[in-house]
Amino acid sequence: MNAHSNKLSIIINAPALVSGDERPLAIIHGMERALPGLRLEWTLSEKGDIVALPDRDEWLAASRTDGGFPFVCNDDDDCPMTLFGLENPNGLYTGGGPHFEVHGSLYQEAVGITQAEDVLEAIGEASRGFWGDVTPLSAGAEISRQTRDPLRKPGLPPRGLPALRFPDSIRAPEIPHRLGWLNYWSAAAARAIGFPDPARDTELLSRSRQTVTGGWVVRLTDAPLDLDNPAHLDALKRAYARFPEIGGRSTP
Repeated sequence: MNAHSNKLSIIINAPALVSGDERPLAIIHGMERALPGLRLEWTLSEKGDIVALPDRDEWLAASRTDGGFPFVCNDDDDCPMTLFGLENPNGLYTGGGPHFEVHGSLYQEAVGITQAEDVLEAIGEASRGFWGDVTPLSAGAEISRQTRDPLRKPGLPPRGLPALRFPDSIRAPEIPHRLGWLNYWSAAAARAIGFPDPARDTELLSRSRQTVTGGWVVRLTDAPLDLDNPAHLDALKRAYARFPEIGGRSTP
């Protein structure tokens, strides 16, 4: 199998970077600590060639532009791991300004579930993220098709999943736009969607852990989310039913 078709995609949404912000370096160091032995000390040239970064931290401090940080990766074609950050000019909610997005990828065969959770928690906490997820690329592509609007993006979501609203119809930045396989919810995000409720979240709590800042890492299924698996699809639908705030579905 091509390594890139066996990818876990990472995304965290966080407040925009400010001058002198130390979060980019903390994010990279956090991912490396979560995966002992990983070194994100290479980047890509304009021609797509891999380039070593012998002074990666100094290079990162000098190269940060446009509200994000440049692409870094390991040097392993058989087990690719990547990370970069960007400023999204669009708001996460109605009337919101630009925000900071962290994107990365893990090679699914090289990381266990606990390690993937460790990476998500490390990036979520270091970025001071609102919310985010780690999801297999194929499932994430289908979940992205849930966002619908009668005028801007008509049609029905795949597999009977609920329609999610565009960010400009969501009332607060803490409200997640979607669900994924492993979900990072800050303390504020958890409060916004009503998690946890001990009476209703017994199953989810059995696959969840709380972070030092009061956020949560919540795993929907024991194995990586596969929407061809009826049990996984059902778990995703149940989670959407449990949290109607996600995707702005509770907003009139």
